[in-house]
Amino acid sequence: MTGPALEIDRISKRYGEKVALDEVTFDVRAGELFGFVGGNGAGKTTTMRIALGVLAADSGEVRFDGRPITHETRTSIGYMPEERGLYPKMKVLDQLVYLAELHGLSTNEAHRGAELWLARLGLGERRKDEVQKLSLGNQQRVQLAAALVHDPAVLVLDEPFSGLDPLAVDVMSGVLREKAANGVPVVFSSHQLDLVERLCDRVGIIRNGRMTAVGTVAELTRGASSRLVVTAPGTRPGWASTVPGVRVLEERGPTTVLELTAGADDQAVLAAALATGPVTEFSRQGRSLTELFRDTGATNQGDAA
Repeated sequence: MTGPALEIDRISKRYGEKVALDEVTFDVRAGELFGFVGGNGAGKTTTMRIALGVLAADSGEVRFDGRPITHETRTSIGYMPEERGLYPKMKVLDQLVYLAELHGLSTNEAHRGAELWLARLGLGERRKDEVQKLSLGNQQRVQLAAALVHDPAVLVLDEPFSGLDPLAVDVMSGVLREKAANGVPVVFSSHQLDLVERLCDRVGIIRNGRMTAVGTVAELTRGASSRLVVTAPGTRPGWASTVPGVRVLEERGPTTVLELTAGADDQAVLAAALATGPVTEFSRQGRSLTELFRDTGATNQGDAA
């Protein structure tokens, strides 16, 4: 899909001797769901705050639609911070109207936007409640409504699925898919890697302030080791250990889980299994995003967000 993209171009940030971000670069294209993942302290939140202008980068540039982010541009961004930015004693509807007006909407437009998203997110009956009286999950929905109420041109969401029950996860997933389908670039961070893998068009992995991988899950795992599940009742423990490029991960009775290095011949494994008798299962499984993350970005040094 063609349209404006959000570009993070060689962003660096230091705190004294601590390097928080080191030339972080990626883009979020129009109509794309981009998952931004990394361990605690990897630099996700710092990157997002710089994209919003909450923090200033030491070097590099953030652009939207090919132009540097300005104050005017920021009013068209929907931002959902990890630390919730709601006024606890303010009523839900009043809060959304106020935030929409801060983004430049008229009072009537703000009310229409607030009522729309309260209804969409199942909060219509709580519109007159104070935020502090809502469950954490419903507060999360209000925070999402706050990011959407002004019909943003780009969405930047920091851990939007944190603390949500499965129904609320489905609701939020549907909203993000809808915004992307309408051409909005959507970037969100999450520790729920199965959800990122299911939702996102592309993924960026950050570790210690440096991007270690960007691409689709299929691109990132292509050529890497994969797993093979073989069920053959006639096999004995260790039967596959002599096949080149194969490592036995698990043996459960007649079922063996193997890891194949890049270029290993799965047909050699099948031949070895058939030599013992019938084979009732022979399936190849690619690496999951969780496994890829564990290999490239799970651990971090330091305290940068």
